[in-house]
Amino acid sequence: MAVSSRRRRSRKPARRREATPVEWNPKTKLGKMVRSGQIKSINDALGTGFPLREPEIIDVLLPEMEDEVLDVNMVQRMTDSGRRVKFLITVAVGNNDGVVGVGQAKGKEVGSSIRKAIDNAKLNVIEIRRGCGSWECGCGKPHTVPFVIKGKSGSVEITLRPAPHGIGLATGNVAKKILTLAGVKDCWAFTKGKTKTTVNYAKAVFNALEQNSDMRIMKDEIKKIGIVSGSIGPIVEEKPSEPTLEKKEA
Repeated sequence: MAVSSRRRRSRKPARRREATPVEWNPKTKLGKMVRSGQIKSINDALGTGFPLREPEIIDVLLPEMEDEVLDVNMVQRMTDSGRRVKFLITVAVGNNDGVVGVGQAKGKEVGSSIRKAIDNAKLNVIEIRRGCGSWECGCGKPHTVPFVIKGKSGSVEITLRPAPHGIGLATGNVAKKILTLAGVKDCWAFTKGKTKTTVNYAKAVFNALEQNSDMRIMKDEIKKIGIVSGSIGPIVEEKPSEPTLEKKEA
């Protein structure tokens, strides 16, 4: 049998940057508070209400942030001097633990546009909610979305439904990348529209996660479903205890 010379391309994992000391001169009030040590977590930074204007804030608070390029599109524009070509880059960032962001940038070179898109995504990060919203599971651990959420961008509409533990991400490739960076382990997704448009697909998923974080929830439901917001650290799975043999008295 003839062996094909073509090799299957494996999906590259998200790039993880090494934690290096960040040195910068903050110009905003939020940046000065982070630099002085008054704010030590992303939850406190977003809770202040001040807008994120400097990507170095995310580098300091979340040094384990990962990024992944979702789409590279070439844009052409006709001018009097001729045709000008630029690249439109769409990037997603996340810490795999409840924080995710999506950003875009346009430029003449791919490398500089990717770096600019990463900075824009860092300035657009949000904290999402996770829980055990599936009635088939009931484990109480934050491994999926807590309830059904919907998002839309352009012609693309997406519905994210809670899935039981072990199902994985039953979604498209773009949604799988964003949900992985967000820290969602199990989820079902149903889409409508032209999902081949990667930019609209990514924005629809991000819009659904925004709806998730903005929805009001009762305190009883938070305890019942086990809803958490933002980063919580590694989830430790409890091992089943071994049965002990009791000696019968003679």
